[in-house]
Amino acid sequence: METGPVSKVHLTESFRGQAATLERLRVNRQLDEALARGPDPLHLAAVFGLDPKTAIRYADSARRLLTSTAEEQDPAGSGEPKGRNHPEA
Repeated sequence: METGPVSKVHLTESFRGQAATLERLRVNRQLDEALARGPDPLHLAAVFGLDPKTAIRYADSARRLLTSTAEEQDPAGSGEPKGRNHPEA
């Protein structure tokens, strides 16, 4: 066993016939980083060596996902009764 980097050929062979591709995994990793660290295009550009426009696009996508997830978890929209004990948001 070696501890060096894995080649693209090795990974391509491992994923042949699978739904996951190297491109999908790469994009998923970048989006995951944006969701974990916040949608900061400068951070994404620095960590992944992205073009600034690409980093901005990924940050915008992460921002939209974070916003939609927050809206889905908003208890004000859950239909709970409102009143003295349940103030409106």
